[in-house]
Amino acid sequence: MGHHAFQVQGEKYLAAIVAGAGAYPVGLPVLGPALDDDFDVLEILRSLDGLLLTGSPSNVEPQRYAGVASHPGTLHDPERDHSALALIPEVLRLGIPLFAVCRGFQELNVAFGGTLHQEVHKLPGYLMHREDKTAPVEAQYAPVHEVRFPAGGLLARITGRSAAMVNSVHSQGIDRLGDGLVVEATAPDGLIEAVTVAGSRGFALGVQWHPEWRVRENEVSMAIFRAFGDACRSYRA
Repeated sequence: MGHHAFQVQGEKYLAAIVAGAGAYPVGLPVLGPALDDDFDVLEILRSLDGLLLTGSPSNVEPQRYAGVASHPGTLHDPERDHSALALIPEVLRLGIPLFAVCRGFQELNVAFGGTLHQEVHKLPGYLMHREDKTAPVEAQYAPVHEVRFPAGGLLARITGRSAAMVNSVHSQGIDRLGDGLVVEATAPDGLIEAVTVAGSRGFALGVQWHPEWRVRENEVSMAIFRAFGDACRSYRA
């Protein structure tokens, strides 16, 4: 903004942590490799009860998963790529609860060696997963397609359901699933919409949709954030 760089956090994520998880959100700045040597990241992580990787207007850089170059004008955030991909394995190693949403979900897949479609909406056989950017924000985040939860999976257990209607506000999506990730939800076109980490020491869930949007108005979203909050409290205890 102006002559200075700013780091921002979406208020909807902060509100969902408070209202859904019953926790207090603390922002973790994205510093990038230039400042890594100035801080002990592990010491910072040990002071946290959980980590939420939020969505973002930016896309994971394709060089992170050996993808083709992005189309001109695609928004990227290499500092976030660096930080997120470094944090994910450490968070999982320590057993810190991890909840990854949209871009965070994609980062989780890349961290496990998976690849991404850059523009799912342009691929034959797939739904229009991207929002209508000319529509009011309430319409952009309205539920538009179903996702199905495998029986016995984490989402089926914490929601008590086998399916849910979700919003769809993304261009990137999982192409090849990362090794060690387990599918937790799929869209009608077969696109993977949620994953967990096999053998994880703690709560580790990624979802492609945006459960933080008006979290109080959606029982499934509340159940997911409540489970994350419970995991954070259990980890701290």
